Amino acid sequence: MIRRAIILAAGSGRKMWPYGEFRQKCAIPVANQPAIRRTCQSLSAVGITEMAIVTGHHGQQVMGATADFKGVTYVEQKSLDGGAVAARLAYTERFEGKDVLVVHGDIVTTTAVLRAFVDGFAETDLEAGALLAPLGDEEAGDWICGSMAGDLLTDVKGHPRGGSHRMAGVYALTASAADCLARNPGFAARVDVGGMPPAEADMAGSMQVLLDDGRDVFAQVAQEFVIDMDKPWHALQANARMVDHLCAQIDETTAADGVEISDGADIDGKIIVGPNTRIGKRVVLRGGAVIGANCDITNGANLHGRFVIGDRCRISDYCDVGGSSSIGNRCVIGHGAEFSGVLLDKVYLYHYCEMSGFFGEATDIGAATVCGTLRFDDRDTPHEVGGRKEIPAYGANATYMGDFCRTGVNAILMPGVKVGSYSCVGPGVILYDDMPAKELVLAKQELVRSPWGPEKYGW
Repeated sequence: MIRRAIILAAGSGRKMWPYGEFRQKCAIPVANQPAIRRTCQSLSAVGITEMAIVTGHHGQQVMGATADFKGVTYVEQKSLDGGAVAARLAYTERFEGKDVLVVHGDIVTTTAVLRAFVDGFAETDLEAGALLAPLGDEEAGDWICGSMAGDLLTDVKGHPRGGSHRMAGVYALTASAADCLARNPGFAARVDVGGMPPAEADMAGSMQVLLDDGRDVFAQVAQEFVIDMDKPWHALQANARMVDHLCAQIDETTAADGVEISDGADIDGKIIVGPNTRIGKRVVLRGGAVIGANCDITNGANLHGRFVIGDRCRISDYCDVGGSSSIGNRCVIGHGAEFSGVLLDKVYLYHYCEMSGFFGEATDIGAATVCGTLRFDDRDTPHEVGGRKEIPAYGANATYMGDFCRTGVNAILMPGVKVGSYSCVGPGVILYDDMPAKELVLAKQELVRSPWGPEKYGW
């Protein structure tokens, strides 16, 4: 059984804008925990006792999220030229001659998926293994894909014109197969004609090296979700899937010390409630929820679906919160505000705003700010990522707002708009296009003035 893992967490996250610019995407919160922390917890649960985490871009964020785990060490990748290079660096420095898992730090999945893969590989006598995930509604051309015959990997192809499964970012390597890390060609050698791969040594390419040698590679399809947080809508989707997963695990309602739940609250579903939280009169809660400590959920708050809510939140005054939503610590949702999606820590939603999407830390949403979610043509919004247009299979019409942003009163953000961190959308602005970081946009108003007074009424 493999007891060691290399976690790849060095990438620049350029496709994750507006979050990768000021965040390490592996540390983006998923149901209020950094994604890489969830991965470390799952790996510990399946018997991994030593983890070497490869850091680079915003490496301190990764360390801050994982430094309290036993058996964790760090290896810095100074030249960000691919996961296989990072894995070889960590393997050489930490685990030379040992069997290892190699896990992408930006994936979000369940402990059960990782356990099934580790156990399945242990039952073989093969040198290497790869986890695959069904493409579902995703385009094969957006991913590195793999083909299978039974439980063996048969082919790896980068961004092909067809396919049914993508490489899911979890690999097993015995010591005898570790040579494939050094022998990686440095780009995706298997692409369709005209595929134009970048000079980047992906781990999937090392699996193809083994296949080209005629060596069998174990393959297993994940039976639950595996989200690769490559783009902002993947972070939104990862939160929704993890919230649903966590709430589905609740066997019975549990309330910690100091919890107050009013007889006037209408609760239908199993919930876990942290210490000193109050659920007051006229609150409606439909579905499961994990609620943190010292929260105040009162006065007609309407929550319908499944939720993960952090500590010290105030959710009140006839607000409406949609299901599969993750709400960070110290958030405020009040006075008729409508919300669904993800709030990171310290986001304030006040006074009849309507927000749907992913909203960064310490963002202040002005009164009556609205996010459009439905286009006149009833279609999904195309997004531009690195100069390429694509239509996400999930969250195409959501709003994506970076950290430390503000909106003025009556701002309108049209479907699919992205706003960079440290930016302000001024009052009355109708924002049609993506907005870069560290920018203020104000509406320019033309006024028409004319005389007026009692004489206009016949006096």
